[in-house]
Amino acid sequence: MTLGQNNTTTWLSHFPGLLALPPDLQATLTAGSEVINVPAGDTIFQPGEAADRLLLLLDGTILVRQKSETGRDVTLYRVSEGDSCILTTACVLTFEDYSAEGTAETDVRAVAIPRETFDDMLARSKLFREFIFRAYSQRITDLFSLVDDIVFQRMDVRLAARLLELADDSGTLRATHQTLASELGTAREVISRTMAEFQRRAWVEQSRGVVRLTAREELERMVRKARDT
Repeated sequence: MTLGQNNTTTWLSHFPGLLALPPDLQATLTAGSEVINVPAGDTIFQPGEAADRLLLLLDGTILVRQKSETGRDVTLYRVSEGDSCILTTACVLTFEDYSAEGTAETDVRAVAIPRETFDDMLARSKLFREFIFRAYSQRITDLFSLVDDIVFQRMDVRLAARLLELADDSGTLRATHQTLASELGTAREVISRTMAEFQRRAWVEQSRGVVRLTAREELERMVRKARDT
């Protein structure tokens, strides 16, 4: 993990809510923060580790996942450009240790706001508090949506939605059945059976570690129909 140069113009512009801060508080925030660069694959935080800084993502994607009691990895959510990490925010606010793992899914550039600066800004600025809690509220809503999907949505619908989300513009994604199982919190065998059915319907083609969507519209129709009912 490497540090970058603090520069108001290069990172505050990613967060319109922070641009509304008075100049003196912008200066306090940027002077007390660091821009970090994390290579793809590196661990950013892990269970049992103290949360001593807030992370605001500038570029890249962070994958947050948790290991279940059975030892299975479950993907909780991703943090993308312009987002904050809900788990980091919660742990910083409550002085709790991390309970999940955050990994740089791609090369990542993020702003790290140390606890001292974070606490100072919370105490001094209503605008900063609103920015933090607005983002936190949105991420909580997203997390409840995930729980709703896990509890109530059929696995084939959830898998179709995830394939659509992960595929690039050409309809291709690189993912094993085990990776997709971790994404959806289920067993690899369940993914394999569902993917075999998708392939039988000619909705996807599979090769080793690669999936190509051959009937994106059918997958979209399945997801749309499930969400409309």
